[in-house]
Amino acid sequence: MAFRDVNARRHIGLQQLSSLALAGRTLLGPVKSCKFIVDESTNQSTLICSAVRLIESLDLTSAAGQLLNETIQAQNKEFKTGMSTLLFLVGAWSNAIMECLQQNVPVSAIVSVMSEGLNSCCERVQCLQISIHDVNKELCSSSVRPNTFKSKTCQIGCDSLPNPQLFLYFQKDISVPEVIPINSCSHQDDDCNFKKHLVSPLAGFGSVASLVKPVGDKSTSVISRSGVTTSSCNKQKLTHSRYFSTLGKSYFSSQQGNFQGYLLGTSADSCECCGLGHLAMALSHGNETSMKLLQSIVTYQQERAEHSGSSQFNVAEIVTCCLLGLPESYSCASPGFVTLVSPEQVTVVEYFEDKLLRILLIDGDLTERYRHLGFNRSCNVRTIVEHPRLQEEDLWLSRMLDNLINFEVNLVLVKGNVCENLMERCIANSILLISSVTWNVLCSFGEVTGAQPVTYLTQLNASFVGSGAQVELWKACDGRAMDLGELVPVRVKARGIPLLTAVLTTTIASKMQLIEDQFWTLVYRLHHALNDKKVFLGGGAVELLCLSHIQMLAEQPLQPANQNAVKEFHNPWLAASATEYKSVVLQALASGWKQYLLVVMCNTTAASELEACTSVDHHLRKAADCGSPSAYILKEFRRGDLLRDGAGPFAGHREGLKVYDNVTAKTEAWRRALDLVLLVLQTDAEIITGPRKNQLLNSHASSEYMFL
Repeated sequence: MAFRDVNARRHIGLQQLSSLALAGRTLLGPVKSCKFIVDESTNQSTLICSAVRLIESLDLTSAAGQLLNETIQAQNKEFKTGMSTLLFLVGAWSNAIMECLQQNVPVSAIVSVMSEGLNSCCERVQCLQISIHDVNKELCSSSVRPNTFKSKTCQIGCDSLPNPQLFLYFQKDISVPEVIPINSCSHQDDDCNFKKHLVSPLAGFGSVASLVKPVGDKSTSVISRSGVTTSSCNKQKLTHSRYFSTLGKSYFSSQQGNFQGYLLGTSADSCECCGLGHLAMALSHGNETSMKLLQSIVTYQQERAEHSGSSQFNVAEIVTCCLLGLPESYSCASPGFVTLVSPEQVTVVEYFEDKLLRILLIDGDLTERYRHLGFNRSCNVRTIVEHPRLQEEDLWLSRMLDNLINFEVNLVLVKGNVCENLMERCIANSILLISSVTWNVLCSFGEVTGAQPVTYLTQLNASFVGSGAQVELWKACDGRAMDLGELVPVRVKARGIPLLTAVLTTTIASKMQLIEDQFWTLVYRLHHALNDKKVFLGGGAVELLCLSHIQMLAEQPLQPANQNAVKEFHNPWLAASATEYKSVVLQALASGWKQYLLVVMCNTTAASELEACTSVDHHLRKAADCGSPSAYILKEFRRGDLLRDGAGPFAGHREGLKVYDNVTAKTEAWRRALDLVLLVLQTDAEIITGPRKNQLLNSHASSEYMFL
């Protein structure tokens, strides 16, 4: 990395932050350029498209780099979004502060004015916050529909619905979507919910329907190009009208009974139901694949919420399973828990298919040496081993296996790792062990099966064992069970379980992590939007208002330092310097916002930096001439003309598509970025080095330091 000499104090930390952030410029905005990170020791490469993965992949040896990593990880842990914004602003504001230092602006003035400026921005942009209720109302009443992107079939299976019903998102040039009620499914066996159709939101419309039949089901179900749904039991023609729709019945045969379904329209009655789907699209920022998958999950959870009174969107009920080796069109939302097991366990899964199992939940590792967190070994006690180590382990294995057999346990879900020798013995005795199961999955199965988590198998008694679980091989959208070589996907389910697995597939190993990250980013955007109950206008609207506001503050005439400022700094000279350099520092803060907008425009529209700068300046002038920058920005946002050039992921949707951002996640990213830069600035300023050290200590600037 090339560092430039800023001044005698040489703020190396700021230069390191700037250089690290420079690597993430292409990750900003909805159109990101992926990067290959190559490990020189192993020559293995990873495809990354997020600031988190970028920083994780870099060898950060400097203190500033470690602080940057911790800041980004904290943002990721809390919000799962906003990391690219944070990384870019760290670099932009580091450069801006170094420019201030070259103009001999005191560190205290930089810290004070920048903090004050950011606080003022956060207050100013509150006028661009819109409540979720108003967003849903606007999106549902506008011309935008779930098919704004050229949609592919987006469905959720009959096995996912509690009443049960089949939701189908079809896309064809239909002005008014139809609602087709179908007679209810037989409730003789609640497994009707499970034995049916997994649905891929990526399956193509007009080709083979993505309703997946169970193995052995000879009925056909095809969605034709003319909008006709057919099956071997009944043929039903769908007719549409601009003013009304004709209701009709359609039957789908299966091994265990009929199920019902209807097309989900966007009428006034279903406006609230469609709202989250619209909101997910507005928060997707052009990520169509994750958006379609999330919309199917939202549909499932909303349908379930209507009958159970639960939350309309619950992140804790969503898990992911990554399947490497299948095309991305196989991605789907599958009710229950989909996970990967070894080929040796497949025989056990096939043996248990269609059977109700007794289930046990282990909150920890299932190994001989495992002890729970906080366990303290007894003092002054020596254990004398009378048998060789091999016999001791064999004795433990026998005791654990006997416990499982005595309580007739068929399925064990383990939060941690499982002893390989115990796994082999369980397979031989037709007991299925599944390791690395997250806590929310254990809780979900505990609620519906009555099982209670235990830490050790020695605690096991009849009251801890649940019943009613089922396991089967996971089948792809063509109805086939998948064998991916080293691992085989299986699905664990139980009656009434709210859990839903997003099955993510790709044939490119280096892309798997990227797809999962993008999916979770969108999930948490929707989650935080619902928690905040409000969203920001997106597409650069908020940053443009910040830029306009800061420039307006910077152009205000200088005023003498007031008594409050003197009291705050405990020094009249420091208060006066903050006032004197206020305009310079605010311009530096504004340069960060402007660089942000320019890079987003260049990445999204393929415009040159000069063209992007001209566009931003044009909007700034018009906002100033308008007299109310916020009113101008809101008007341009609603028109779809704000910082767009007819290119990018939103091309062709200028009049309809609205883009929104999270409120808390975005503002926290701003604050964390500035806090980090100011922390490094002050740390660098307090480390006095160089040949002019004594001269610096004797100058008036020495009042900026606290000597220990």
